Amino acid sequence: MLFKKIGVIGGGTMGQGIAEMLAAKGIDVLLVEKTAEKLDYSYHMIEMSLDKQLEKWGITQTEKKLILSRIQKVVHFAELGTCDMVIEAIYEDIEAKKEVFAQLDQVCPNNIILASNTSTLSLTELASSTMYPERVIGMHFIHPVGKVDLVEIIRGLKTSEITFVETKRFVEEIVNKKGVMIYESPGFVTSRLICLLINEALHILQEGVASAEDIDDAMRIGYQFQNGPLEMADRFGLDSVLAALERMFREFGELKYRPSTILKKMVRAGNLGVKTGEGFFTYDKDGDRI
Repeated sequence: MLFKKIGVIGGGTMGQGIAEMLAAKGIDVLLVEKTAEKLDYSYHMIEMSLDKQLEKWGITQTEKKLILSRIQKVVHFAELGTCDMVIEAIYEDIEAKKEVFAQLDQVCPNNIILASNTSTLSLTELASSTMYPERVIGMHFIHPVGKVDLVEIIRGLKTSEITFVETKRFVEEIVNKKGVMIYESPGFVTSRLICLLINEALHILQEGVASAEDIDDAMRIGYQFQNGPLEMADRFGLDSVLAALERMFREFGELKYRPSTILKKMVRAGNLGVKTGEGFFTYDKDGDRI
């Protein structure tokens, strides 16, 4: 199977990262959002990301133009019928994702792989909304997509061997990242582990054991984390962390997954991290910490 044109549904943080990364690898991308306004915003954010790399001599002006030229803005699902693979990357809502997969089932030939970037949801349930569940698979990229060379490849109950093999080949040979195979389980591996670390850091903060700054410094410097657990939460989105913990708490029924009170308060206050400019730390419009 050739992977020359990939559809990416959802122009949020993850969708932007996936689209930019694929275009940088020389792949044509069809980026889909609900409205032209949202598409323009997503495209603008990708352009800003490339400008940051340009400032740091990471890419040239020519490379920036080439990457952007490979990203086509699309609002109609019907255009995805020409893609070699489609990656869904909308917000973590099972019903919304099932609706997307049901629509894709109508427009994409039955040999085209339909992948989801979900971090916690059931691939088996997502696949149940299609006529060909064997072609549905999880492809969970880690934020920031361009810098983290790992992808969780999640098999649903009916995911076929050929779907898995082709997806793993795409991840490792085309995208040049390490693919790890995961059998479906709430939170998979990365989300399940990192959310527990974040939740424990929140308990430490709530108990007054240490400040947010010192908690993050302890893990960032002491254990060579790129970001401390609280800044990680800010960058993931506190609402996304809360949703993931609540989902795992429901599925496993274990107290260790119960979200800390301070996390719930922050979300209720609308302090969601980078996306709102304020979480446990403050950020500028470019997402850089102040």
